Amino acid sequence: MATTSPQTSEIRPGALSRGLDSTLLESTIEAAETLPRLRSMIVLRDGEEEFAATFNDGAPLDQPVNIKSASKSVLSALAGIAIERGVLEGTDQPILSELADLAPAAPDPRLAQVTVGHLLSMQAGLERTSGEYYGAWVASPNWVRYALARPFVDEPGGRMLYSTGSSHLLSAMLTRASGRSTHALAQDWLAEPLGIRLPPWPRDPQGIYFGGNDMLMSPRALSRFGELYRLGGVLNGEQLLPASWVEESWTPRARSPWSGNAYGYGWFLTDMAGHPVRFAWGYGGQMLYIVPSLALTVAMTSDPSAPSDIGHIRALHDLVSEGLVPAAEAGATG
Repeated sequence: MATTSPQTSEIRPGALSRGLDSTLLESTIEAAETLPRLRSMIVLRDGEEEFAATFNDGAPLDQPVNIKSASKSVLSALAGIAIERGVLEGTDQPILSELADLAPAAPDPRLAQVTVGHLLSMQAGLERTSGEYYGAWVASPNWVRYALARPFVDEPGGRMLYSTGSSHLLSAMLTRASGRSTHALAQDWLAEPLGIRLPPWPRDPQGIYFGGNDMLMSPRALSRFGELYRLGGVLNGEQLLPASWVEESWTPRARSPWSGNAYGYGWFLTDMAGHPVRFAWGYGGQMLYIVPSLALTVAMTSDPSAPSDIGHIRALHDLVSEGLVPAAEAGATG
């Protein structure tokens, strides 16, 4: 059963008048209570927290938890800010402009064609370091050198090859280009302006913060980050993230061979009940959904240590597509 956060009610009084149908919301909560892996869910409509609760002894809603690969969406935001500030040149910048000394002695010529944009869209063409390749990669003495030495299995800009190694190369580029750690950049550029906690997360053997995995954010911090994107990069009247970067990040560039979802710059893209949905996806069910047409932002966290279960991910999608989207539609017209 859901355990209500001490800071909030499960359903905010007057939710219907604020744009969510209470009956449909209640049925969605009942469905959520049947999911043993779910740990939290926060629902915002027009920036108002309509529902917030923990499930199955989940951590408090303001306590940072491991968001796994949802970190890739946060890293994408850092890349966008870095480009806007001139720390990175742009999405066409070759990765070897910063990482050439870590490349193999006689690299494949295609390595010189790989760009920042390819890292963000998972189109580097390099053999993956995720899935069955993950263990060998993180056991290597130099994660950046190892990722750069992977053989090419496609052309740069080709099919989607989901690889945390690509995200980690971006973290290394940010660190080298700025002379500061990825955590320090995230603290200054996102955490402090958003008013959220972003504790240090794991680093590689050379001290580079893990790019695209294992960031620590509370469910509320995750929802606030989602609101930044929903509002086109604006917070309290200040443009923290270029609006053009939000648009670029949500432009389809590749397609997942597993889920069939389109992928932009660190974000998955789909449609639910006729509405475009953009979502961050971390292993085990660390999810951040944004439905711009309904002003809806939904953050969910799940047990990050349970074995992979696509059924749980489908159930989380259903909470949004079959529950929260209809609740928002009914509220908007009721």
